[in-house]
Amino acid sequence: MKPTRNIAILGSTGSIGRQTLDIVAEYPHLFHAWLLVARNSAELLIEQARQFRPHAVVIANEAHYPAVKEALEPLGIEVMTGSKAIADAVTAPEIDTVVTAMVGYSGLEPTIKAIASGKKIALANKETLVVAGDLITRLVAQSQSALYPVDSEHGAFYQCLVGERHDAISKLILTASGGPFRTWPKEKLAEATVNDALNHPNWNMGNKITIDSATMMNKGFEMIEAKWLYDVAPHDIEIVVHPQSIVHSMVEFVDGSVKAQLGLPDMHLPIRYALGIPERLPSACRKMTVDDYCQLTFERPDYEKFPLLTTAYHAADAGGNTPCVMNAANEVAVAQFLQGNIKFNDIYNIIEKTIAWAPHIEQPTYDDYVASNDEARRYASTLI
Repeated sequence: MKPTRNIAILGSTGSIGRQTLDIVAEYPHLFHAWLLVARNSAELLIEQARQFRPHAVVIANEAHYPAVKEALEPLGIEVMTGSKAIADAVTAPEIDTVVTAMVGYSGLEPTIKAIASGKKIALANKETLVVAGDLITRLVAQSQSALYPVDSEHGAFYQCLVGERHDAISKLILTASGGPFRTWPKEKLAEATVNDALNHPNWNMGNKITIDSATMMNKGFEMIEAKWLYDVAPHDIEIVVHPQSIVHSMVEFVDGSVKAQLGLPDMHLPIRYALGIPERLPSACRKMTVDDYCQLTFERPDYEKFPLLTTAYHAADAGGNTPCVMNAANEVAVAQFLQGNIKFNDIYNIIEKTIAWAPHIEQPTYDDYVASNDEARRYASTLI
């Protein structure tokens, strides 16, 4: 029997975190949830800890610490709180793999700490590479760590590139569902409600990522993430809309051939693959039938209707701290939209104005990223 791999799940109460725990439960002889981390969902964190019996948990919001401590300490589970505790906890020598499923900028510092500790990183937090891709890739190259993508699209690229030479890549073809507004006329988007934007046709995701899918900012983030993961120039990454979400992405090679990775729109599949690398773990999950892939369609994205795609390419070209500023403004704008304080189209306006305002730093340090994030958030908040 293979030894159990101890896993830290950052964001265990979110969509990716919950599905990662499904995989842990599916393979109890392979994986143990050694550390669970949540921001605010104290009751669900307690429930998860009672089921999976981790060595430790971290509740980031200190207001929930007393309740979590009271519930779990009698079970022998160590309880910690605060963002510093998250960054410190991932360095525990017992941990083999860190699943970074925290949403947004908050995943950056613990990911850096995990890399420095030589952990295997199952990366579900795309903002880490969007914000600081240059820094993260340099740190990985200097460490014993390795990054494995959890996103279905980047997992598809990874699988298509196994055994291939980097200089054989012609372009990456990044597929997008098109989100809930793919068939809406551009003029109607001004009146899109929160419920409209959260009504994703294919995927069950957290609210923030679902809004990013509705604006297609999520696909812009994934383009930047792919640039860093696979060392491919932004304009050699083509985005295509594929409404069925069966082809998760494709790679075109210099000889004109194309490889594609297909699968049902179920995040358990890429999570299972990322945790199992270099092996494929057998599963009883439903397999595809001809009914699932008998009709696959592709179309070009509407860059006028979804201008944040162009914004993302411009940010990737600008480099430096510009993607960090873009991400910070997006997090502020999406949060305000979800609270009903701004309209859907205001998300784009806030991001564009913040990028135009922010001072550009060509080669940012970690401290520069922190400062750029904080300053961009403050400025974006004044635009609400």
